[in-house]
Amino acid sequence: MPKLKTHKGTAKRVKLTSNGKITRRHAFGGHLLAKKSKSRKRAINAVTIVTGGMKKNIKTALGAK
Repeated sequence: MPKLKTHKGTAKRVKLTSNGKITRRHAFGGHLLAKKSKSRKRAINAVTIVTGGMKKNIKTALGAK
């Protein structure tokens, strides 16, 4: 089997932590912020951990085990 290439679009959007977890940013924080509440904007600004089936897909895209 040849080596898997890293999917660069995914690599720019997620980070692997030292424990092997994957962090990502929330969507909907780029514009139209005046109508969103402060608490909603704070929640959007926080990073979150990727869980479930997407975690496996992302790790494959990054070439990690």
